[in-house]
Amino acid sequence: MGQQTTSLLPVAALSYALLTMAPQRITKPLVRDGMNLRVATWDEALDRAAAGIKKAVAAHGPTTFGIFSCSKATNEVNYAAQKFIRGAVGSNNIDSCNRT
Repeated sequence: MGQQTTSLLPVAALSYALLTMAPQRITKPLVRDGMNLRVATWDEALDRAAAGIKKAVAAHGPTTFGIFSCSKATNEVNYAAQKFIRGAVGSNNIDSCNRT
């Protein structure tokens, strides 16, 4: 049997730990008021995002938006992404890195 390393973390695990525990990590939603960002509730942030999407669709049509999905995501995440872009936005602009 090969020698086993028990004291080293894989690079991906180390990166995950560094990113999720970084003191400068944003943990609350931020919204823009003029040129400034301020902390908001999740409801306010999501309402603003939805209003922005609706405004852009009204001004430029649903094909203004597209979504890029990842082959490493679960089937459920990819399914939810395509349902959102087709159902909520009305766009068929969907792509992923599956072809590469």
